[in-house]
Parts: sequence; C-alpha cells; structure tokens
Amino acid sequence: MSTSSSELGVSVEFANNPEPRCPCVLLLDTSGSMQGAPIEALNEGLKAFKEDLNKDPLASRRVELAVVTFDNEVRVLQEFVTADQFQAPTLSAHGTTHMGGGIHKALDMIQARKAQYKTNGVAYFRPWVFMIADGKPEGEPDEIVQQAAQRVKADEDGKRVVFFAVGVDKADILRLSEIAVRKPVKLKGLNFVEMFVWLSRSTQGAARSKGDDQVALPPPGWGTV
Repeated sequence: MSTSSSELGVSVEFANNPEPRCPCVLLLDTSGSMQGAPIEALNEGLKAFKEDLNKDPLASRRVELAVVTFDNEVRVLQEFVTADQFQAPTLSAHGTTHMGGGIHKALDMIQARKAQYKTNGVAYFRPWVFMIADGKPEGEPDEIVQQAAQRVKADEDGKRVVFFAVGVDKADILRLSEIAVRKPVKLKGLNFVEMFVWLSRSTQGAARSKGDDQVALPPPGWGTV
C-alpha cells in the first residue's frame, strides 16, 4: 500500500521530534458579536500565548496547537503543530454561532491526531480543547449541539479529552454548562492576555507531567467560576 505525502510528512515530523505530545485545540468563537474590541483582544491574547509557551524549550516541542473557529462556518485555521512552529492567526468576526459544529470538528481532529501518534509510536498526554465563546449556539440544528454535548461528556468520562469552556462578555454561561462537563469560567472583561498566559503555564505543566495524570491547574485569576 502506498504512503501518501501527508503521511510521510507526519512520519518525518515525529522522527525529527520524538517527544511525547500534549495536543490542545483552541476552539474560538468568531461570530459577529465578537466584532471590535473582543476580537482585537483575542488576537492579542493568541500572540501572548505563543510567546509565553515558547519560553519553555521542552513545552515548545511537546505542546501541539490547532485552531478551529466557528461562526456560520467551521474553519480549521491551523492543523496541529508544535508550539515552536505555531503562528498566531489574525481573526475577524462575522456571522452566527455554529458552536456544535465547531466542537465536533475539534473532537474529530483530536481523534485523528491520536491515531497518527499511535501509528508512529509517539506517546501523548490527554488532549485539551479550550473553547472561548461570547454567546450560545445559534444558526444550526439543535440536535448537532446535543450530539456535541454528548460527545464531550463521553470523551471526558473516558478520559479521552479535557474540555474547558470560557464565556466572554454576555455569554450564556448556563447554556455553556449544559455542553461542557467542567464548570465554565466567565472571563473578567477582555482579559485574554492573562487567560492565555495561564493556559500556556497550564499546558507547560501538563507537558511535563508523568504518565497521563492531569496536573492540578492554578485557579484562574482572569475569570470567575
């Protein structure tokens, strides 16, 4: 059976860097209500995330980042790359909030990436999904959202993923809590930079942990539970 160029590229990537991986999907709401100051603050936060993560040489080779955005479309802006290869995208905001579709895409990507790890004999830590939203699901069938919530619960129960939800501004925290197993955190103002620095330190800790034990996360000073 022939090997595709993409499979070959992945094999070379793991041969060059055989470190165990800590995959993290940033699942970002880019719907119209994020226009203006929120999306600008989110963009600044992404840059701070990259800078802080790359201060740790081990984490920069172990933490893998992917970026998925959702508005009235779901887009993969960045496939999985190690933090030292990550370039923070510049986001713009428009449209409705296809949150359920975004969650499905993030979980699909994690499933596919874990299969690549296994094929190439690369160890990995439990993957993270970090969702940031300023509203609630809109513009998509409710069953898609329900199925997404069921997948999150099943994957959390099976210790296949750690799913965080962060509510921004007027986000419907009650609705988010119906989707995420862990209690959603409400961002204080537009404190994205502090939040992403916290996320960077947390993923650094996870990337240095032994086995698949989840590290104790520091309390987020940037939000309220």
